[in-house]
Amino acid sequence: MKIAIIGAGAIGGYVGVKLALAGEDVTFMVRGANLDAIRNNGMKLIMHDGTEYVARNAKASNNYDGAGPQDVVILAVKAHQVEAVANDVPKLFGPDTMVVTMQNGIPYWYFHKHGGELEGSRLESVDPTGLISEKIPAQRVISCVVYPASKLVAPGVVKHIEGDRFPVGELDGSTSERVTRVSESFTKAGFKAPVLDSIRAEIWLKLWGNLTFNPISALTHSTLVDICQYPLTRELAAAMMTEAQAIANKLGITFRVPLEKRIAGAEKVGKHKTSMLQDFEAGREPEIEALVGSVVELGRLTQTPTPHIDAVYALSKLLAKTLAEERGS
Repeated sequence: MKIAIIGAGAIGGYVGVKLALAGEDVTFMVRGANLDAIRNNGMKLIMHDGTEYVARNAKASNNYDGAGPQDVVILAVKAHQVEAVANDVPKLFGPDTMVVTMQNGIPYWYFHKHGGELEGSRLESVDPTGLISEKIPAQRVISCVVYPASKLVAPGVVKHIEGDRFPVGELDGSTSERVTRVSESFTKAGFKAPVLDSIRAEIWLKLWGNLTFNPISALTHSTLVDICQYPLTRELAAAMMTEAQAIANKLGITFRVPLEKRIAGAEKVGKHKTSMLQDFEAGREPEIEALVGSVVELGRLTQTPTPHIDAVYALSKLLAKTLAEERGS
């Protein structure tokens, strides 16, 4: 298949190299140093065991008009970066092009084919102007939940840390021919990519941890095991997760993992800095709206009190504002 990957960062680079080496026609839509590096040397992947792969057959371009229609567009930028590319994404569309969304948090398309009184609602926290929904129609979307961890260590070079699971799903829960094609392509590339009949439940399961541990770690400069083993922050995390669970339950979501087991799982990860803490330390804009603000908004929509999430959201937003005003220092 012809596959365009928007963004060649930690996840886009990892996925793109594996897909290209498996024989897919991959084009990275990138710019700057990444563009030059991939054009000159290919996209390099260093696995957790030190094994190195280079996808020299992968193309790199910053010309959306010239890339041509794709079978699949993988949206591998962070949630707050999607709006910036929304006008260009349709240039990659043919009649049946699929868009595989790989953003953390509650996605912009959440209420498409959701059913109930909120069917068709737009989440202003993740799609404030409606541009994303307009330019990247939910009808094209195949959702993907990203579990692996990796990092971009140099232009055109990604280091894999752990994990290979990329479960996918149609928004209506069907096992369509097109989602099966995506699953098979990912599986051939060496990933675990089962087709799920409730992709929203999987999104919530990952978000359950990201919503709590990411902002707490950023605010306290602490790792997962620190948060889980310090009684006050463990209690705060549990309170936030309880509020989120109440919202999810009202939206028809049942968690397949108990709350305490989810916290214990985070504790086992050990001295790991969350992505939000890493973003703050590097002076990058953090993913606050998709991970926290969207849950605050869903709380309002479902009339569910979220006092603990609200407080952590307010503190995180102020920290991000201060970071921006101090130019990342």
